Amino acid sequence: MHAAVDALGNPLRIKLTVGQRGDATQARALVEGYRPGAVLADRGYDADDFLGCVREAGAEAVIPSKRNRLHRREIDQNLYKDRNKVERFFNRLKACRRIATRYDKTADSFAGFVYLASIMILLH
Repeated sequence: MHAAVDALGNPLRIKLTVGQRGDATQARALVEGYRPGAVLADRGYDADDFLGCVREAGAEAVIPSKRNRLHRREIDQNLYKDRNKVERFFNRLKACRRIATRYDKTADSFAGFVYLASIMILLH
């Protein structure tokens, strides 16, 4: 599961994927249709294709370079600290036992409960 959140840590878009799929494969789908000022992500999203997508959206990419990159990018460390809001959102979702254990058998019912739990987080 991948999510895009706003500056306050509220979910904007959630995408379900199979567990073994890499993060960068869904990154473009999470950003498309938004005009963010900055995109904060961890090293898993450091792909030239995604960085180009972020530039096309007119946003600043606050994504640390992978260790194997020849030319490392400088990022705004103060802004990068806000990435913990994404992690806190996922932690709140995982507080729901049904989500943490993937109790539901089908992707549709699991997604429905993820959306319901996200709404409850927003209302709380």
